[in-house]
Amino acid sequence: MANSKATLLLLLWCSSIMSTSLGYDSSVMSGLNILPSYTDYFELNTVTLALQSAISWAGCAVAGLFYGKLTDWVGRKKAMWMSAVITLVGIILQAASQNIAMFVVARFIVGIGNGATFICGPVYLAEIFPLKWRGIGLAIFMDFFYVGGLLSSGITYGTSRIPTTWAWRLPSILQGLFMILAVIMLPWVPESPRWLVYQGHHTEALEAIARTHSDGNMEDPVVLLTYQEIIDTLKTEVETGQKTGYADLFKSKQSMRRLMLASSVAVISMASGNNIITFYLGAMLDNAGVTDTTTQLQINIILNAWCLVVALIGTFMLDPVGRRPLAIYSSVMMTIFIFLVGALTKVYGNGENTSGVYGTVACIFLFQGAYSIGWTPLSMLYPPEVLNYSIRSVGMGIYTFLANGFGVLVTMAFPIALDVIGWETYMINGAWDVLQVIFVIIFWVETKGKTLEEIDEMFEGPKAANAIHVQDVIEGRDPGLMLKGDGIVATKDGAGSAEDA
Repeated sequence: MANSKATLLLLLWCSSIMSTSLGYDSSVMSGLNILPSYTDYFELNTVTLALQSAISWAGCAVAGLFYGKLTDWVGRKKAMWMSAVITLVGIILQAASQNIAMFVVARFIVGIGNGATFICGPVYLAEIFPLKWRGIGLAIFMDFFYVGGLLSSGITYGTSRIPTTWAWRLPSILQGLFMILAVIMLPWVPESPRWLVYQGHHTEALEAIARTHSDGNMEDPVVLLTYQEIIDTLKTEVETGQKTGYADLFKSKQSMRRLMLASSVAVISMASGNNIITFYLGAMLDNAGVTDTTTQLQINIILNAWCLVVALIGTFMLDPVGRRPLAIYSSVMMTIFIFLVGALTKVYGNGENTSGVYGTVACIFLFQGAYSIGWTPLSMLYPPEVLNYSIRSVGMGIYTFLANGFGVLVTMAFPIALDVIGWETYMINGAWDVLQVIFVIIFWVETKGKTLEEIDEMFEGPKAANAIHVQDVIEGRDPGLMLKGDGIVATKDGAGSAEDA
């Protein structure tokens, strides 16, 4: 008999290690940009510094244009395998780079692989995790970004003492290890039950739900109701002409509303000011008066550890506090601290006042903590929750395109902005953050405590006046369903309509 705890542990492993790989890649450039052995080897100037950092975002954006549809076509698990292969090809080329052109091409390929992972990973995890674990499982997908960042920072700090190009080649190679570790467990976990139902593989879908919910017991009430909700919801989507394509994102007001909510996360997670620190911490610390390379690398390590701890705290606040309130609290704090970073940089940026320098660094930490407690766990949780099945993969493709498009904009613009206008960059970003707070307050909906199909009801309306929800069954209510052959039948009124598989 299947062991649901073992299956959930494998899924959490997949989520955390995949996130570690993505976080390692994102942070490795911050570390490499501090290493003289790297910057001198490629003779980087302001433009090439921005290009080699931003090009991976461009690759991610390209993946957003096609990988969502491919994920619907081949299945969630196969798509994850393919994304790993693409990433590994790019990593090999990156580690072997002989000039800046080769390095930029390698980073672009890595970006495509990472973008593909950002699409198929959250879609798969959102559709496979039980309600109780969905928030934690998807939040960890971004929380462990900081584990990757921490490992990258520590490894880069260690290799900085190597006098050859291996100082930056070795950190590049090690990224491949995490991607391999992330996908080796895929043969032992089930495919998404939503994808299986949509493909007509109903028995396998029921088995997949049972494996993650009830140790393989297909007659468990929660399993039966979850399966019924999926059957009913996907049947409705088919009957109303919804298809798994990009055109369906714009077919109805509700689809566009869903896309707007998912897209807002893409923009906010990239344009809040956090990416200045992720990619250009060295330049920020230079402006703050901290110019020693070793000190900067040490601060980078401590910052990643701090962000990880705060992100994990935010993860366990998702269900008690709710997605929307946490997003608001996080955004308000970010706005306050980025204004403080700008003000302190202006006053103490010459590095002559030690207390002022420490205050600036402290506010950088507080800003990253404010981002990490809310937007780190929310960034890969909220979008797949608000997107329904027909547009979930393609919607995550658009999400990835927008997120990385803004990533390109930020990573290209901010080094120039920091160089030209310095502290005023933070003030402009702070004004933008105020608009983000207003948007979340006005437009966001709460999704905590609901299955994906129950979230659909918030947009489309309930499918039955007397419908009960999975949380009701978890709390002891009888759904009035039973397994008969390969199908589910209602045993009493009150359970809503049940469809034969």
